[in-house]
Amino acid sequence: MTWRNKKALWAMGLGSVLLGLLWLRLHGPWRNSSAPLPQSHESASAQLNGLSGSVGSGPLVSSEASAEAVEKLPIPPCWEGLFALDEHPSLLSLRDALRAAIAGEDPLLIDYLQERLAEVIGGDPASALAVVGWATESGPPLSNHLLAAVKHTAAVQQKAVADKLLALGADGKQGLDVRRAALDALETQRTLSPDALGQLKSVAMDQHADEVAWMATRTIGKVMTEEFGRSGAADSYMKELLDIGQHSADTAVRSLALEMPSYGNIPVDKSALSQLGQVLARDSDRAVREMAAFRLGLSRDPGEALSHLGGAFAGERDLCVRWAIFRFAVRAAGAQALPLLDKLSKIEPRLRPDYEDFVAIYARGTVDFARVWLEKPERIQCLDEGE
Repeated sequence: MTWRNKKALWAMGLGSVLLGLLWLRLHGPWRNSSAPLPQSHESASAQLNGLSGSVGSGPLVSSEASAEAVEKLPIPPCWEGLFALDEHPSLLSLRDALRAAIAGEDPLLIDYLQERLAEVIGGDPASALAVVGWATESGPPLSNHLLAAVKHTAAVQQKAVADKLLALGADGKQGLDVRRAALDALETQRTLSPDALGQLKSVAMDQHADEVAWMATRTIGKVMTEEFGRSGAADSYMKELLDIGQHSADTAVRSLALEMPSYGNIPVDKSALSQLGQVLARDSDRAVREMAAFRLGLSRDPGEALSHLGGAFAGERDLCVRWAIFRFAVRAAGAQALPLLDKLSKIEPRLRPDYEDFVAIYARGTVDFARVWLEKPERIQCLDEGE
């Protein structure tokens, strides 16, 4: 929703407020009285005055006129302040208004101001760099919203801005919130240079970076999806993600590194199969091994995928991972996986009914995996380890 649409909606909301006040003026218990307005209105006006002080011209009603408040329809001060801000927005006024909205815990206003800030920055790298500088100085939560505004500008594609965000995200002296928000702002990049990709990988592999490492991994995956959609190129990203998926000390980071290619429908080529097979056979975490099985199921080389899936099955002791290997073998090769499933179900008798289900489904002529899966009765119940 654009700021103009939001402004129109807010104007409609103001109209509703004024109509309500008019009704109360004509029909309420104080219609013929000089009693003050209800406390709820006074409280709301006081809160709105706080924003007006930051972005507008202050209260609309003078002290002399306040005594006659019941004789006039009061206009909430924040509306005039906001309209004035819209007429002549600046980076400074929007920053200050955003700070006031955060203090007032108004999420709709925060979203609106963040979007307006992005529009004012536009394609100007100097403006974007100024806002990034403020984010570095201010810290959360204001820094998060400032960097989120930069993320949705044309200026973020400028090398100077992208380099500044990357440096901020990689700076171990900065707080985790600021670093994470800086890397999140890089997700809209159309491509990553080899140097930028290497820096993001270093952050992703940093075992002390916590959620910043997770964000660096996601940023690599997001940009990969963008570039793959435009050019079909993903090899350099896949190489780094697979390395992260194998060697990161953080379980969540390893799992995400294997998962990210799925969002761009990026296929698994032969060069990635060996690494995925090693993760499936050796990783210490169940969720990571299940994710490796899932990715093998999307291989362009069904025969090679079946080899890795079948090879890991006997050494696997977790039933849920065995079930993942079982079903993703079907995803990889369809009916051609049935001989392997026959063999595996003899190793794990609890999966024998599932093998018989698949045999019956393919015997009916169903071949599309989505339809196969819909027709398959649910037998194995596997919850996340946290559950």
